[in-house]
This record gives sequence, structure tokens and C-alpha cells, in this order.
Amino acid sequence: MDQSGIQPEKMELVVVTHVVDAITFWAQNVTDKINEKINEMLTEKCPIAPILMGRPSSHKVYGARFSEDRCWYRCKVQQQTEDKFYILYIDYGNMEIVSRSDLVELPEELQTTGLAKKYKFWGFHVSSEQDSPLFSQGKSFLHNMIHGKKLRVHKKSVCFDGTILIEAFQGSLDIGEELLKFKFAKVSLPGNRENSLPTVNLQECTGLWPTRNPSGELDTLGSSLGCMPKLRPIFSDQKPQVIKEQKTVIALQPVEKMNVGQESLSEIKALKTDGDGDGGGDGQQLCSQDTEQMPNETESELQRMREVINEKDLEIKKLKEEGSAIQQQASLLGHQLEEAKLELQTVKESYEKTKETEHKHPATVASRISQLAKKVDSLRKLRESNPCSADEDHLLESITIIMNYRISMPLSSERLELAWKAYDETLANLRGCQTMAEIESLVNSRNKARGALLAALDDFLQEVDKLPINERLDKLKEVASSLTAVFSSVMVAEQTQEYSFEKFCEWKGHKQQKIKNVRKTTDEALLALSGWAARLSKFSCLMEKSSVTEEDVADGVDEILMNADNALCEELSTEFSEQDNQERKIVFNAFHKAMRDIQREQSLLEEIRQKYELNTKFKQELQQWQSGPPKADELFVVKKRIRSLRSQLRWKLVEVSCLEEAEELDLPEILKKKEEIAETRNALFQEISHEKKQYIMLCDLVKRGFPELPMIYPEADINGYMSSAGLLMKSLDRDMFDAEPMRELSGRRPLLSTDFQGQKVVLKCYAVDEESEAKMLEQAAHYHRAQQQNPATAVPLLALFCGKSDPLAYVIVPHYSNGSLKAIQKSYPLSSSEVRKVMKGVALGLQSLHAASVTHASLHPNNVFAIGREKGIVGDYDLTKTPVQRVFDSGMVAGSISLVAPELKQGQTPSPASDMYAFGGIMLWLHVPDFSGTLENEHQNVEFTALDLDAKLLKLLSKLLISSTRLSASEALKDDYFISVDV
Repeated sequence: MDQSGIQPEKMELVVVTHVVDAITFWAQNVTDKINEKINEMLTEKCPIAPILMGRPSSHKVYGARFSEDRCWYRCKVQQQTEDKFYILYIDYGNMEIVSRSDLVELPEELQTTGLAKKYKFWGFHVSSEQDSPLFSQGKSFLHNMIHGKKLRVHKKSVCFDGTILIEAFQGSLDIGEELLKFKFAKVSLPGNRENSLPTVNLQECTGLWPTRNPSGELDTLGSSLGCMPKLRPIFSDQKPQVIKEQKTVIALQPVEKMNVGQESLSEIKALKTDGDGDGGGDGQQLCSQDTEQMPNETESELQRMREVINEKDLEIKKLKEEGSAIQQQASLLGHQLEEAKLELQTVKESYEKTKETEHKHPATVASRISQLAKKVDSLRKLRESNPCSADEDHLLESITIIMNYRISMPLSSERLELAWKAYDETLANLRGCQTMAEIESLVNSRNKARGALLAALDDFLQEVDKLPINERLDKLKEVASSLTAVFSSVMVAEQTQEYSFEKFCEWKGHKQQKIKNVRKTTDEALLALSGWAARLSKFSCLMEKSSVTEEDVADGVDEILMNADNALCEELSTEFSEQDNQERKIVFNAFHKAMRDIQREQSLLEEIRQKYELNTKFKQELQQWQSGPPKADELFVVKKRIRSLRSQLRWKLVEVSCLEEAEELDLPEILKKKEEIAETRNALFQEISHEKKQYIMLCDLVKRGFPELPMIYPEADINGYMSSAGLLMKSLDRDMFDAEPMRELSGRRPLLSTDFQGQKVVLKCYAVDEESEAKMLEQAAHYHRAQQQNPATAVPLLALFCGKSDPLAYVIVPHYSNGSLKAIQKSYPLSSSEVRKVMKGVALGLQSLHAASVTHASLHPNNVFAIGREKGIVGDYDLTKTPVQRVFDSGMVAGSISLVAPELKQGQTPSPASDMYAFGGIMLWLHVPDFSGTLENEHQNVEFTALDLDAKLLKLLSKLLISSTRLSASEALKDDYFISVDV
């Protein structure tokens, strides 16, 4: 047997998986080894299993996805409400509600009994209702004690619902004893409900917790009789009912409730006589029957009966002694009662005198005290939370934070600014240098200024590192938010007085002193009232004698009450008094100045932080050039590889040409050479990409602090690359491309289709001389910079180069196959909704160009593209022509609609307004392709106003084509026609 007194072979080892209440839990048998196998099968089969359709069966096992870990577990459906299912996880015991999507069918091999069983402590019931705090505390207590832990359980019986009644132990700890100790459970005894007294069965196998019933608990057992669920025996060692009825059962009553009468005493004595005698009569017959059946057990029971009877004899003796003591006490109380009667007569006479005094006053003392109590209560609440005073105190606290913890610009900032100014001057001198003779001295001056700048920069960074800038910004933000919340109704003042804080603090100090004086007077008056009440209490106390006389109580009562009332009224009137206009102005001015100072300091702190970040970045950039200035060596290495690859490409092209002109064609060799040409061309374009990266890096260095690089490396032509906005690629040439003519689109200039760096592109060819080449580069750079501001709204320029073997300039742009509006409208016209999206994109493109002072002057259906029939972009234009030359191009029509604005025909120069006229003409053509009316007269244009178009569209077209005040691109985008379109 173990420490619990139960044979180990009758114990079962379980692990607790779920706690229901203070006496009920679910657990798995530790010897079951199939849990992991079931989990593996569920993980494998549930994700592909069919979802439960129709009504579930209460006898089938399903798979459910647990809401907390989203893993699959076995369950049974307890109840269904529409598509919600109340389920029980049969391997763990917990329940939850899941949706149909989280419930799946399981195969036959998983349709087995659940691993978890429901256990309940034998002989117990919960000591409180389910909704009471004690119930939840009991559940939490048991959960913390046993959940997830191993227990040894001893089965006692099984309820009809399958619940197993047990005794449970954790090591040597009896779990049931712990629940009883903390009163989370009570003992329940099975028996007859009509029995008014509980019975303690002395029989070992049927007694309920015989060792758990201290005398203090026996009085609660009677109310629990019959509460236990019906039990059915499941263990072979339980006795038949016939034997149980033959057992000797003695009903013992608690000492506190026992009636010490003659009848009870005679029964106990008779039992004692039978127990102590030689054994005869019924007692001997009963003992002989028990001895024949179970001799050892009967002997033990008789011994316990003797011990109980001896205990009761001692209790009876003790009760008699207590009765004698009570009689003596009663005699003493009789004497004290006579003395109290005499004292009561004296008090009665004093009371009548006091009553005569009260009749002389019009208002009773009690009513005046009651009124004072109400005022005191109101004043206490007012002192605890005075909203007006709280707002003022909050403002005063905020002013203190603003004034006392302010951060100013670091002292090293001024020296840093001077160092930056000197450094920038040296850079400007370097940029203006024209001869190599001056470069060395200017570079030395720049390096000297840079050293001074780095020293000033280090001082600034070190000083800023010591400042709590982020914490101060957070605190200012918090103060500003709280002040705004408190004074949200206050209008922002146009002007703020400089001394608002001083006036507010002075006014607040006077007010606080006044309130302090008033409160002091009130506290003194109430203290005097409290002293009078203490004297009255001592005088009125009947339990002990007091030296306080009637004169002490009655003397000065009226004055004390009047002073207290006046003081309370004075403080209440002071606290409830509203601010006058002058006081409100003082408070509001202080608030406005606080908000202004917060904003100023926030701006200053942001400036310090930005300056810190910029100078830190500058310092990091200079650290990589400490060993020496940057060089263009890598660029020259790349250029050398480009020249080598270009020579290889030319030679391979010659070889292929010779093979193709030979009398006997060697096709395998030709194909091999063409593959080599393709590889060489790709390698060449890859090196050109590297060259562009080197140019970008060098240009960045020129801008940031090394303006001498173009002078030191003139052969790199860094200035040419920078002036073209990164478009000019001198290493490119026409013979590098495997280009095919685009005859269907080639009009005034040749267009070639080819591949460049993995992208399908178009080469636009322009005949140029030295003068027109410079103008072309200038216009291309201007357009490219404007396009980069909003890259998605205009056709990008990928590169620009001049032919080395022909007088042509080439511009590389993306190839949008059949993407122009003219091509789309010819094949499959855009719908109204598509037109709206496409033209909004075109308007965005014009907005970007116009913002950069670029006039397109060449907007027509062939030069507007609709990517994916939804995204509209503006095409580029002839970079060799001026806007005046472009606008009168014969292509500036859409159907029969002229896209040349009326003012241009009158001799005015192209402008953003003329671009918007062309924009409106294209929109009209997209909706009315066969329109042939005039758009000249604003007041007499009947054909235009009679068009069957959407009202918003017609209104927009009128503002673009007819109105004398034409909309700009930005204004058109805000029109109702475009306002709901997302691009």
C-alpha cells in the first residue's frame, strides 16, 4: 500500500487535459501510446478530407480545426445551430463552437473511442452556484494544481453518463482534501432524503471519506443527502447489498446540535454496556453473524464504536460543567441589572432637561448638523475633482515643462554653418575653374576647408548626441495633444502676447493663495465642530463614566455651527465662481503661447535632427575617400572592354557576311557565327550598362564635393553626360544593333525595331549637324528631366547617341506594339470607361510636363498610347524641332478635327493651354469619331452643344475647346468627369 492507503495495483496513472469545474476534469491514461499516431493521421488526412455536408451524426467522430492553434483534432458534435456546431474534443474533453468550414469527415480507422475520460471526485459536490465567484475560483484552483500533470486515481464507481468517480493523488497529496480545505467543494453522502441527520458508515468499503469529516464539517452534510448521481458498481471488490444491510450502522450527531436528553444518554449507555459486556442477546447474535462473515472487520468496527462512546461520555461531562458555570453567570447578571435600573433613572432625568433646552431653539441642532453634512459632502467631491481648477493646473504643469526643459540650437551649430559656407565657396571656385594650372591650389584649399568642416561637424554631432531630442519631441507631442483636448473649444489667436506665461502664473498664484486661505478657515471650523461632536459622544456614552458635563456640550454650540456653516458657504461660493472675461483671456493667452512655443521648438528639434542626419551621412561619405580622391580608372577599364567587344562584333559580322556571300553556303557555320554575334552583342550591352553606372557614380561625386573630376579626366566627358541628363551614351553605335526597319510607321524619319538590354525598343533616327545636335541634346535633357518627375505618365527616353559612320542622331524609346490611340481605335475602339481612364493618364502626363515648363506641341492620336487599354501615357516629340515647328505638323489632326488651337492660327506661340486644346480635341474624337463641325465660336456653336454625350463630359469638353478661359491640366483632373477615376 502507498501513502494514500490504497494498493498500487488498484491505482491508475492519468494526465489531466481539461478542467470543467472544481471537482470535474478530463484526463488521458498515461499507458495509451496511440495519441501521437492519431495526431499524425489527422495532420495527413484532415486537410484533404471532405467538409461536413448536411446534418452531423451524434455517434460519428469528425475532425475539427481548433481555433487557438489551427490544428486538427477528433471531436463529436453535441449540437447544431444553422452552420455553427457545438463540439466536444473526445481526446481532450474541451468544447467550442466551430463553423462548417472547420469540420471534416474522418475515415473508418479514426472512428474509435476518445482517449480522454471524464473524472469526478467521489463523494463531493461543488460548494457554490455556477455564476458565483467562488465557482470560478475553485475551477482556477484545480486547473493550476493538476492541468497538464500526472495523477494517480483510484476508481470508486461510474455514473450512468460515463463519468468515473475517483479519489485522486499527486504524490502524497490528496487532491480532494485540498478542495475541502479551501471550501471549493463539500462532502455529499448517498442516502435517504428524508433522514434529517447524516450517517457516518463505519464500514470500510462503503463509508464516504471517513477520514475527511472533522467535527466542524458534519453539520453541512444533511443538506447534501441525495445529491449524488446514481451509481452503478463496476469493481469486483464491492460488497452485495444484502451484506451491507447486515452491517452495524450507528448514526452520530454533531456535538453542537446534540440534544443532551435522557433518552440519548440511555441509548449511549446501553450501547456502551453491550460493548463492554461478555456478549449476549442481540449484540452477541449480531457479532456472531459478522464474525462468521468477516471476523477481522467486525472486531475493528466494535473497537471504533467503543472509542466513539467514550468520547461522547467526555463531551456530556463537559456540557454539565458548562451548565453550572452558566447558572453562576446568570446570578451575577441579575445583580448588574438592578444597578443598571438605578443608573437609567438618572439618565432619564438628564434627558428631560436636554429636551427642554432644545425647545427653546427654532431650528434643532440635528437638522443644522444634517445640512452641514450635505455641504461637507459636496465640498469633498468638489475638492477631489474641480474641472476648472484641474484644467488650469494642467496648463500650469504644461507651461513648466515647456519652459524648464527647452532645447535650443547647439552652440557648435553656428561654427558648423561658417565651416559649410567656407567649404561651399571652395567648391564654387573649383566649378568655375577653366585651366589645369589653377586646379591644384583650388583642390588644396578645398581639402583644407573640408578638414575644418569635419572638425566642426564632429563637435556638432557630439553635442547633439548628448541632447534628448527624441524624448523631448515625444513629450512635446504629448503635451500638445493633452492641451488641445482640454482647450479644444478655444479659437487660435492671431497674435500672442509675449508675457502671457508670466501673467498666467501670477494670476494662478493669487488664486491658489486665496483658495488656500478659504480652505484653512473651513478646516478650522470643521475641526472645532469635530471637537464638539467628540465631547457629545463622550457625554452620550453609557458604557463608561465620562468627565464631560452637560455644560461642556451645550456651551458655544450655536457659534460652532454658525462658523462651520459660514466657512462651508464661503468655500463653495469660491469654488463654484466662474472666471470673468479678464481671467479667461489670461488663461487662453497662456494656452496660445504654449501651443506656439511647442510648435517652434518642434520645428527647431526637427531642424537639428535633419541637420544631424545630413552631416552624419556626409561624414560617412568622406570617410571612404580618406586615402585619396576618387578616380575614373574603373570607367576607363569598362570603356576598354567595350572597344574590344565592339571590334569582335564587327569582325564576326564581316565573317558572317563573307560566309553568306560564298558560292557554297555553310549553314551550320553561319548559324554558329550568328550565335557568337548574339553573345558578343549581349556582352557589349552589359558592359555599356556598367559604363552608365560608372558615369552615374562620377556625376554624383562631382555634385557632392569633387567638381574637379571633369577637368582631371577630360577624356571621360563627364560634363557631356551630365548636360544630357544621363541620356548621352557615346559608346553606342548603329552597327551594334540587329535592327529591322519599321516601314509601316516610318514617315518623315526612319524607325528601327531592335532589342536593347533585354527590352524591345525603337530607334528614332534624326539627321543633325553640329548646331542642331546641341539643340537636340538640350531638348532631350529638358524632356527627360520632366518625365522623371512622374515616370509612369510619359514615354521615357532610354538613351541617345550619335552615329560614328553617319550624320544621324538616334533616340532609344520603348516599343509599344499597336498601342497608339490611332491603332487601337482602328482595330477595336475604347469604351467610354476605358477612354476616361486613358485620358486621365494623359492629363497627368501633361501636368508633369507643364510643371517643368515643357510645352509638348505634338499631341495627336499617333503620339498618345493606351497601355493595356487602361493606362494612358504621353508620347515624346521631334527633338530637332521647336514647339512652333511641331504644332503646325500635318499630323496634328484627329479624324477631321484639327488639334491646333485657334490662338496658334492667330500667330501666338504654343503654350500649355494649346496642349489642353489638343487634349480636348482627342477626347472629342474618341467619343465622336466622325465629328466634322466647327469649334471656333463659343456662343453660336449649335453642332457641339447638340452632341448626345454625357453631361459631365460635354461640360468638360466645352471648357477645353469652346470656352475662352481654357482649363489647365491640374484643373481638368479636378473636374467631375475625372474625379471618380482611379489610375
